[in-house]
Amino acid sequence: MQYAPNTDKQLEDMLRAIGVNSFEALIDTIPAELHQRRLHVPEGLAELDIIRLCEELAGTNRSLQQLTSFLGAGAYAHVVPTVVDALAARGEWLTPYTPYQAEASQGTLQAIYEFQSLVCELLQMEVANASLYDGASSAAEAAAVALRATQRPRILVSEAVHPHTRETMLTYLRGASAAVQLIPTVEGITDVEALSKALRDDVACVIMQQPNVFGCLEPMAQASELTHRVGGLFVASVYPISLGVLAPPGAYGADIAVAEGRCLGSPIAYGGPGLGLFAVTSALVRRLPGRLVGCTVDQAGRTGYTLTLQTREQHIRRERATSNICTNEGWLALRATIFMSLLGPRGLEEMATLNCRKAHYAYERLREIPWLSPAWDQPFFNEFTLQSAISPKTVNRALARKGVIGGLPLGHWYPTMPKASVWCVTELISREAIDALVTTLQDLKP
Repeated sequence: MQYAPNTDKQLEDMLRAIGVNSFEALIDTIPAELHQRRLHVPEGLAELDIIRLCEELAGTNRSLQQLTSFLGAGAYAHVVPTVVDALAARGEWLTPYTPYQAEASQGTLQAIYEFQSLVCELLQMEVANASLYDGASSAAEAAAVALRATQRPRILVSEAVHPHTRETMLTYLRGASAAVQLIPTVEGITDVEALSKALRDDVACVIMQQPNVFGCLEPMAQASELTHRVGGLFVASVYPISLGVLAPPGAYGADIAVAEGRCLGSPIAYGGPGLGLFAVTSALVRRLPGRLVGCTVDQAGRTGYTLTLQTREQHIRRERATSNICTNEGWLALRATIFMSLLGPRGLEEMATLNCRKAHYAYERLREIPWLSPAWDQPFFNEFTLQSAISPKTVNRALARKGVIGGLPLGHWYPTMPKASVWCVTELISREAIDALVTTLQDLKP
């Protein structure tokens, strides 16, 4: 694609505001040969010829259909049953927008109600909303709820919470008079001793992730108990698929549970859009962001669905609004509803078990490579962190040539870990693919 020189004053002002002098400077990390690529589309092509040209251009990309990916860290490739696509693609689901005249949209409301019910069952919480934008915004909204509910100014968040989640939370709270304190990790998990010392009666909430960004399993029950001792709220950010084998947030007393729900029936899709799960105890229902759909009966005794709570200022809430969240990720929530209904508790357990077993097989095989070693000796679900004597970028370039996407280097997020990377194995990765990965890595020399 050919880019025209920057002449627009408004564009120049925008570029200057983000710290670059030109559009060219903004894209200088993209290889130069890609800057001048043109789409050679002759004029006057027939529709069939245009389709063939587009298919040819699309064929230059490679997807997870052609590649084996060991990349996780928040975006996970899982099986999506064909029926999810078949049902979610029906016109009545694809076309509805957010229901402003809600009760006229009984089908949409029922789908959201079923979604809320399944999320409550999955997380073992008492109330769930109609979904939020993504897992990161859910965690940020949880922090805001805790500040309002406790009237306390301090938030403790583990260093092992995904950096994107932490960044989103800080953005949300930029205008609030709140102090966010980072709790360090030790041996790959949150330092409970440091957490205990930081907990005082001014703490609104503690936010931890299970499994954490390194793949390690956190002492969630212990952290929850410590938090409640000082009257704070405990916020658990979880990986939905892992709940097939791990304890749900409600089991260890979480006051707020959040999650990125895209793994429930939706593809990675370049990393977005996401699906924010958000659930609370009944004590916090009036502070819930977003929408809450309820089930009732009409004058004739027939089942009906209604928007029970609407927290946005536009919905007559004005200064009493608890959130500016407006549009829930309705279509992805529908996909998650179909997915969870299909799997049920047993199916989710089987999927989670497959993830866990395959990841542990890969972990043991990769330990055979002399220049790879575990970063810590901690239990994990389907991700684990390895230290490498070879630069992770060098390793990933070698794997890319073999059609494999390697683990995620951690050095960018954690500068003290320049040789560490997180590897993920889901049910889509075969034993043969793991063995092939090991064979490829054995040929590399430090």
